[in-house]
Amino acid sequence: MTETPGPLDVQAIRADFPILHQEVRPGVPLVYLDNAATSQKPLAVIEAMDTYYRRYNANVHRGIHKLSEEATEAYEGARRRITKFINAASYREVIYTRNATESINLVAQTWGRANLRPGDVVLCTEMEHHANIVPWQLITAQTGAEMRYARLNDGGELDLESYYSQLDERVKLVALSHKSNVLATVQPVAEMARAAHAVGAVVVVDGAQSIPHLRVDVQALGADFFAFSSHKMLGPTGMGVLYGKRALLEAMPPFMGGGDMIRRVELSGSQWNDLPWKFEAGTPSIAEAIGLGAAVDYLERVGLEAIHAHELALTAYALERLAEVPGVNVLGPSDPARRVGLAAFTLEGVHPHDIAEICNHYGVAIRAGHHCAMPLHQRYNIPASARASFYLYNTFDEIDILVSALYRVKETFSV
Repeated sequence: MTETPGPLDVQAIRADFPILHQEVRPGVPLVYLDNAATSQKPLAVIEAMDTYYRRYNANVHRGIHKLSEEATEAYEGARRRITKFINAASYREVIYTRNATESINLVAQTWGRANLRPGDVVLCTEMEHHANIVPWQLITAQTGAEMRYARLNDGGELDLESYYSQLDERVKLVALSHKSNVLATVQPVAEMARAAHAVGAVVVVDGAQSIPHLRVDVQALGADFFAFSSHKMLGPTGMGVLYGKRALLEAMPPFMGGGDMIRRVELSGSQWNDLPWKFEAGTPSIAEAIGLGAAVDYLERVGLEAIHAHELALTAYALERLAEVPGVNVLGPSDPARRVGLAAFTLEGVHPHDIAEICNHYGVAIRAGHHCAMPLHQRYNIPASARASFYLYNTFDEIDILVSALYRVKETFSV
């Protein structure tokens, strides 16, 4: 397809990402379509982290010298920008973690341990990433609470009747993804949160797949907790965020003990620091927080609305092209407007691992497997799927290359 003018200057954006300008082997350029696993990093992020290590590498909060003051300002400045980015009410509601998984585990092991009792219920959905299932299985086993799961329909969306029918006064917590990492379904979180709050439940949202692509307003969503990872939104690995409503965070016990999370320590006991540092024990990921702040700045400069529009167009084109390939079945809603950013699929007669291996030969990086969503794949009676996922720097031509590679797969297996 010849590239047509759109909401983004994609070629100018691609110039900001040095990793994209390489060949996987001579004459075969890289086509990176594994963004749901991790995104690539623009120069602005790489340089922000490099500058920290070159010019003001020091620990934060604890030093009364120039380097420590600069590091602290950059580290906390990133928190302030993240606060604005997600429209949290206060920077005290933004907790630094290692990733979305740690964020959800923090809630499970602090709020969950303090509040769940035998007979209580945690309600999840069948489309959740393992990171939003396993922590709740662990804490319900420890507390005597139980798990329920809202079902999916055949079209790859949540069966809202199943969700509403299971909401009752026993449900103390609802855990749901904002966007599925397999089906690309964007869930009606605000509507689901209102219903959960009506029965007194707390709502935990896994936003790892939504925040890179959509404008997120945690207050408008009604999320009590919202978890996401830096590395899926142009930032570095080893960095995540937990947003939590201040009243809930204030009432929760600390997650880990050590330095920086304390106000006072005596042999007879300790007093905790203020939010957000109460949940940030030990030397933090300073360079990574600075890198995430730079990623937020980059996304704001480009514009989340423009990114979303570009990805909607890419997704619609991908669904159209994939439908041309005999034997391909795309998981999730068929309406492009009801999904964004990725297409997970199967190809009749070919294992997804073989699809990914042959695509790799032609320079196309996609993901194959259960994508940390085994219950979802079991729901549709498939062992695995292949997944192509898109971001602001992807092009329509790259989708054409993917489809050409899939025809090569069919030729190889004569299916």
